[in-house]
Formats: sequence, structure tokens, C-alpha cells
Amino acid sequence: MDAQYGHPPYEARMTTRPRTVFFRPVLLLLLVPVALSLAPGIASARAPGSVSASATIGGADIAHSSTVHPIHLYPRRATKVRLVVSNRTSSPVTIQSVDISGQVVGLSFFSFDTSVYLSVPARSTARLSFVLDLSSLSGQATGLIPGSLKLSDGNGHVVASQAMVTDVHGSLVSVYGLFGLAILVLTVLGLADVLVAMARHRMPQNRWRRGLRFMTPGIGLGLVLVFTMSALALWSPGTRTWLPVGAIFAVVFFAAGYLTPTPLPDDEDDEDDDEDDDEDDDDAVPARVTAPAAPAPPAAPATVSFGSSNEVPPPPGIGGSPS
Repeated sequence: MDAQYGHPPYEARMTTRPRTVFFRPVLLLLLVPVALSLAPGIASARAPGSVSASATIGGADIAHSSTVHPIHLYPRRATKVRLVVSNRTSSPVTIQSVDISGQVVGLSFFSFDTSVYLSVPARSTARLSFVLDLSSLSGQATGLIPGSLKLSDGNGHVVASQAMVTDVHGSLVSVYGLFGLAILVLTVLGLADVLVAMARHRMPQNRWRRGLRFMTPGIGLGLVLVFTMSALALWSPGTRTWLPVGAIFAVVFFAAGYLTPTPLPDDEDDEDDDEDDDEDDDDAVPARVTAPAAPAPPAAPATVSFGSSNEVPPPPGIGGSPS
């Protein structure tokens, strides 16, 4: 585009820098962005209709992007972006930043912020084109991802924005792919913990607590399905897609936990063990008891012989009368 308002050509003034994206692969923390994602995905710092923008990325209009016709983003390939900004206010607007990002479940998985300078006078339209460097996109995301394009002024306020659906041709070994793998691991561990607790009769006595215990891995399974279908480029996990899926899995698993049999308390388990021990004692064979042997009669007093046939009588009082 040729220069306007005395400024040099815009393409010579573009600098693009990828943002570092952080994530925490904790399953329960995924519930935090739900409320944020319920708000409108496209917001503007000004009154609706005051400043509007349309754009094409790689020759495709982002306003008509969808799951069937997404905006294709290729790593290590220069992609040309064309903007048309209309200012219907009574004061000029200056665009100094263009942000192209992708979000899933309220979390940003790729973001490219480009510094620009575009002054749009009051009640007029201006155009801007620049080349977007996507060299680091391969390690950030892959698959169908809902995205947005936001225009900001010098104070960081969003002047205009536009939603879109992107098809990122990245790697499965990326932030997005590893995030989905972490959810899968946590879900498997949570499901195994619930099954082991059921097998050992260690589930809570309260039905609502059992339902909540089951609901956590249920939400995890729903998110695993959402991330898997997104990585395989089968659907775009927008708010209208992933939120109903997560809610259905949560309700089904909560109902399954609520309807599980109530486990016996510990004292009843001990009583059952005592009853089993008593039954074992009743079935045991009684041992034989032998009567003690009768004492042997006293032996007769012995006689002492001194070589003659005459027997020496015993002393008086022992075994006989005195002679």
C-alpha cells in the first residue's frame, strides 16, 4: 500500500514478535475460564459501530471463515495480512498494534502481535497491509482453533476486533498437543482413583459427594474429546461446541456417581467381620477331652532279706500289728 498522510510505506515499518504462551495442565483449573468464555468473544473498547475493521489473511476473508472454510496458517511461511479500518467517529484513530491469536476454553494457545502505525481520520477509511511471520507457530498449536484479530491504539485499548476460525498446520508435539495429553493423563488417573475407591468400598456415604467425585473425570473425558477432535481438524472448539460437550459428560458422570450403591460404613464392616468369625467358630470340630488317669495304688512295703528264709517283719505300725 502506498503511504498516506506523509508517512513512509507501512510494509517497511512492520515488526512481528510472537508472544510466549504459558499454561498449567491442571484439570480443575480448566473450570475457571468457563465464566470468561461465556462473555462475547469479540469486544471493543469503543461504542459498537464506531470503528470497524475487515481483514484478509493469506487472501481469505476472516469474516467468512468457518469450520468448513477456515483461515489456513502455515508455520515457516510468510502470510500477507490486509486490513481495512473504517472510522465513523468525530475524532481520528491511530492503530499501533495488530494481534492475531487463537483461544480454546478461554486459554490462548498462539498469539502474534505486530507493531504498526495507521492513522485513520474522522469519518474516513484507511488500509494497511503487512507480512506476518509465523515461523514459531509449529510449536504452539495445531488443528482447528477459534481465533480473533484485534486492533489496539497506543494505550493498549482495543479499537476494533474480528472473530475467525483458523486451521493451524502445526505439530502434535506443541503446546496445544501437550496440553491435551496432560488432560488425558489427569483424566485417566482420576478415573482410576474413582474405580479403585469403588472396589475398596471407600466412596463417600453422601450421594452428592459421590456424584461430584465422578463428575471430575467426566469433565476431563469431555475435554479430551474436544481437544482430540480439534487437533484432528474435525471441528472448531468454540464456546458453543466445547461447553455443551463438557456439560453433557459432567451430568452423565454425576448421575452415575449419584446412583451408585451406598457403601457400608466402617463399623458395619467390622460387625460383619465379627459375625463371620463367630460362624467359623461354630463350624469348628470340638476337640477331644481325655479324662486323667486314676492314681496307682500304693505299693506294698518291701521286705529285707539277710540270706535266711526268715523274713524280717516290718516295723510296728507299718503294714501290720506288732508281734
